[in-house]
This record gives sequence, C-alpha cells and structure tokens, in this order.
Amino acid sequence: MEQLRERFFGLHPYLISSVAAVLTVAQIILAIVLHGDAPDAVEWIGWIALWSAGVFGMLPMFIFRRRGGVSAGDSYVKTTSLVNTGLYAVVRHPQNGTAWLLICLGVMLLAWHWSSVLLGGISMILAYADTFKADQRCIAKFGEPYRDYIERVPRVNVLAGLWRVLRERL
Repeated sequence: MEQLRERFFGLHPYLISSVAAVLTVAQIILAIVLHGDAPDAVEWIGWIALWSAGVFGMLPMFIFRRRGGVSAGDSYVKTTSLVNTGLYAVVRHPQNGTAWLLICLGVMLLAWHWSSVLLGGISMILAYADTFKADQRCIAKFGEPYRDYIERVPRVNVLAGLWRVLRERL
C-alpha cells in the first residue's frame, strides 16, 4: 500500500487533473451527441448541480483576490496567505474538487446515458484523487496552518462543511 501511495504522489503534479479534464470534456461532448430521456426531476437536479458548480467554480477567483494576498495584476491562484473563511470554511477544494464533481454529476443526470456515467464517474474519481495531491502542495506552501485547516474543514463535502460551520455558530 505504501508503494502505491509513493507512486501516486510521485506522479507529475497535474497529470491526474489533466486526464480528468480530458474525460470531462469527452463526457460533455458525448452528452450533447448521445443523450437519453431523463425524467424531469432528474433534469432539474442536473441543472441545480451545474449551477452550483458554477458558484463553486467562480467564487474562488474573487475570494483569493480579496483575501489571499494576491499581488495586483497576478493570477488569483498566486495566493500568499491561507484563506480559510467564507466558502473555504465549508470545503477545502471548492473549485478543483466540489465544482468538478458537481459538473460531472450534472452532466450525467442531464445526459442520462451510460457513456456519460462511465466517463463522468472515472473523471470524478480522478478529480477527487487529485485533491489529495493539492493538499500536499498546500502543506508545502503553507505548512502547519494548512495541516490544522485539513483537520477542521472537509475536502469537498459541502453538507458536512455547512453542518460544521452551523454547529460552530450555535
């Protein structure tokens, strides 16, 4: 098991997310071409998942610029300080974790076709696995404060994160 873990963390930092991205694009293309007739309730859930993915995908761009210590003119991903409030108090990986999973899920539900489920399922597994590598990169960048953050905030589970935040406020 340790050997598998070493191989996983020894992969190129962006290999897993790149493969997942290709699978997600293929899933979306196939969903446009091959789609079944999903029940209305399933389609609604699919659209809710996609719109939610948009929120989780877009908010980090604004949050990092405001709270991440990003220099003027730099990309929002060039944070210099750990952001652990707002959306980042709910989940650690809203953009490349939660949003990605919601996109794949939404496309699966809207396409209602086995090919979408297959490609989306594999992409979801890879995207989730990539969050482990992202945690390692963040530990290297932010050190012990990020380790503490890992202990408090769920990786991608929005419901668990919201429950934790609500429990702390009550």
